[in-house]
Amino acid sequence: MSARRTSRVLALWCPDWPAVAAAAAADLAPTRPVVVLHANRVVACSQLARSAGVRRGLRRREAQARCPDLYVARDDPDRDARLFEPVATAVDATVPGVEVLRPGLLVLAARGAARFFGSEEQAAEQLVDAVAATGVECRIGIADEMSTAVLAARRAALVAPGTGAQFLASLPVSELAVEPSLAGPERVDLVDLLHRLGLRRIGDFAALTPAEVASRFGVDAIAAHRCARAEPERAPAARPPAPDLTVEYPCDPPIDRIDAAAFAGRLLAVRLHDRLADAAVACTRLAVTAETAAGERLSRIWRCAEPLTPEGTADRVRWQLDGWLTQRALRGHHPDHDEWTGIATIGGQAERPGASRTRRTAPPNGSADNTVAPGRAVPAAPIVLLRLEPVEVVTAGALQLGLWGGEGEQEERFRRALVRVQGLLGGEAVLKGVLSGGRGPAERITLIALGDELSPAADPALPWPGRLPIPAPAVVLVDRPEVILESAAGAPVWITDRGLFTADPAHLRWGTKDWQVAAWSGPWPLDERWWSDGHADAVRAQILLRDDVMVLLLFGRDHIWHAEGLYD
Repeated sequence: MSARRTSRVLALWCPDWPAVAAAAAADLAPTRPVVVLHANRVVACSQLARSAGVRRGLRRREAQARCPDLYVARDDPDRDARLFEPVATAVDATVPGVEVLRPGLLVLAARGAARFFGSEEQAAEQLVDAVAATGVECRIGIADEMSTAVLAARRAALVAPGTGAQFLASLPVSELAVEPSLAGPERVDLVDLLHRLGLRRIGDFAALTPAEVASRFGVDAIAAHRCARAEPERAPAARPPAPDLTVEYPCDPPIDRIDAAAFAGRLLAVRLHDRLADAAVACTRLAVTAETAAGERLSRIWRCAEPLTPEGTADRVRWQLDGWLTQRALRGHHPDHDEWTGIATIGGQAERPGASRTRRTAPPNGSADNTVAPGRAVPAAPIVLLRLEPVEVVTAGALQLGLWGGEGEQEERFRRALVRVQGLLGGEAVLKGVLSGGRGPAERITLIALGDELSPAADPALPWPGRLPIPAPAVVLVDRPEVILESAAGAPVWITDRGLFTADPAHLRWGTKDWQVAAWSGPWPLDERWWSDGHADAVRAQILLRDDVMVLLLFGRDHIWHAEGLYD
């Protein structure tokens, strides 16, 4: 128990952060309900919008029908990260050692804060006050494990040491997928499966043994099961990173614009992942450090549930630099302002009188991972050096590689090669398949030239009665080569007026090869476009060849069978 007590984690959660950031960016009144949309659906909304009946997943028109006074904002991760930086700075000024999971959620070690302020309750109160000074509301959760602390923060609960499993047991199993920074997108499917299996509470899922979970579910389910049982999660440094993995970028000229910061972040991300690939590792915790012309040092740690890709790394570097540079632009710098006098609000308003605080000489966690020069909260000079340091790395097998063996960069190189092929052979020489609507496998694929808008010929979301049942063929034969289906007596097999085979299929001949038929499924008559003049009856069937050689999807018309697809 004493070992568990030393690893207490504090999570600070700002509810509805995308909506809060959108309202702050638009300078809205506190009484105005706000929603944030992505792909025309609500991904976040304020408390006032929820009280009017707005929920996540609603379409824009339905949300506006429920709340006519709704302010609609688009999803903007850059805005969310930029406006969250003052909050992270306020927390870091109170308790150093902040790790950002995503804009609106951060974690830190609770042990040092509790010892410095006297107790975990007093540390939570100090952090709430520090964040409130920025004009933002937050909730604090403390528990033995990070995932438990994050879920506790949503309920503003301080979980006693050793009671994490009891706290989680009564929560709905859907809580395992409520926080995207703790799990991958497949967690939603896992929660839906558990719910259909009758495991409605986290305690029901935790009651399963690890062997039962490992033998019936995937890798993500094992991680979710450990979370449900509040078992120790990965250590703060699962594998010590090699010092030569750190990459630096001397900024000449110094960076004081966001567009230049984005370019530098992308360049550093590519360099970092090249080194990680050479070392056969992937990064899960990344320290972004900037040094200014005035000798200041700013640092922030980003923690991710899954190994970072080059694009994810570049995004986090851009968000962090955007937040630092925006604070500098909003605050401004004056030679007389050598001492820090509070935290700017997320909208950039001036501090309230009497908000001055004094920095401590000894940080409560005894760590300087997230520090600035003494007396500084935002950079007072342009950035002259950027550094990316992988604080925690895992084996490269934990990162799902792309189709062509890379993490994004290889796919971009492949795309450039295809564009070169288009330049030599024409735009239609390189086609990309897009899922489309239809009943047959060929109809469900729309081939579009590389670079054109990926718009299918028919909407795949529409109902398609008579559609070929799943699974779909692994290989679709567009030219539909002709085959011959025969009975045991050698007579051709076709379809009767009742939609049945005229005889049991026994042989299938394809060119010069002849196979025996082991089993079949169907036939399924097709009655499409009966109103057209060229209408002709068609049929499909599935044929399993003996010795499991292959499974074919046959398409028949005018007493002729064609091979339309192959199954694995």
